[in-house]
Amino acid sequence: MRFFDPTNTYAERNCIQNHKKDLLALGTRAFVITGHSSSKKNGSLDDVIAVLEEASVPYKVFNEIEENPSVETVVKAAEIGKEFKADFVIGIGGGSPLDASKAIALLIANPEESGDCFYVEKDLKALPIAAVPTTCGTGSEITPAAVLTRHDTQTKKSISYKLFPDLALVDGKYLLSASKNLLINTCVDALAHAVESRVNIQTNIYNQMFSNYALKLWGEIIPFLRSEDELTEELADKLMLTSTIAGMAIAQTGTSIPHALSYDVTYHNGVAHGKACGIFLAAYLRIYAKHKPEDVDVILSLLGFETLDDFAAFLKEILGIVTLTEKEVLFYVERMMENTSKLATCPFELTREDIEKIYRESIVVE
Repeated sequence: MRFFDPTNTYAERNCIQNHKKDLLALGTRAFVITGHSSSKKNGSLDDVIAVLEEASVPYKVFNEIEENPSVETVVKAAEIGKEFKADFVIGIGGGSPLDASKAIALLIANPEESGDCFYVEKDLKALPIAAVPTTCGTGSEITPAAVLTRHDTQTKKSISYKLFPDLALVDGKYLLSASKNLLINTCVDALAHAVESRVNIQTNIYNQMFSNYALKLWGEIIPFLRSEDELTEELADKLMLTSTIAGMAIAQTGTSIPHALSYDVTYHNGVAHGKACGIFLAAYLRIYAKHKPEDVDVILSLLGFETLDDFAAFLKEILGIVTLTEKEVLFYVERMMENTSKLATCPFELTREDIEKIYRESIVVE
């Protein structure tokens, strides 16, 4: 068994201001990576800039990270960061800016490299990275993964480098301006992290502690997800904590089959990442339960469901349905069967029939 997570993590209200010394210790020229607008709306970008300006630290903001960031966008950002002579990177936002910030930090630290290096294993180091999550699903602030969109292969894929952020500053207040739809989709991503880590071939007592706690916390937020209630500060803190704890779980094991199945549905059909993962969870657990029913029983118990049918009905209730054509289903099944690295995360052999069954139970075929 092994446990490793080097990220210095703080989780509290006004976290950035409270731990500005840790942030400023990372470097002297900050390259701030974020999306188009959400970090400005929720106040996280202003909080970071206030600390940098108070300390007279030069900074540059790159706010062009799209949802499911592409290799091309990351390369563009890295060129700007090199020109600015940044010596540390601050990622602010959901999984897209945080994952992108890791890849950008890698390229800036290795100016002789291009985006081609992302999927070739080399002995490369990255600039120091700080992560400020503003959604409750990514877990990227505490994991080494950086998933980018590859237009050349028309899918999403983790880069070949494990890049843990040096610092994670986690503050639930940044969720208070988020829409209910965003909260649901990102919460379900955290659910997928906790479940997939729990049933991963790499699972052990360490990641199970995180998975089990995250699943218990997740069960406690189900009434909110089903309701029209406004998000309170207390509940925002719980949502963010759940996401970070689930991130600690996948930091040890990585994700598994539902995430792999989600990539084509997101790339080709535009389904939000968390929703795309969530629609496959119940059907995958049905296959899993044939081999290890005790693991599925633990997951359902921690979440507060009696049966997989109840779990599946709940996911459909909060996520809705996804519709694919017959041609798309058959194409995506073949693509999944080619993804040997993800198939290997399942502790038993998955057949083509298994994968097709998961698809047909999870979506509506036109």
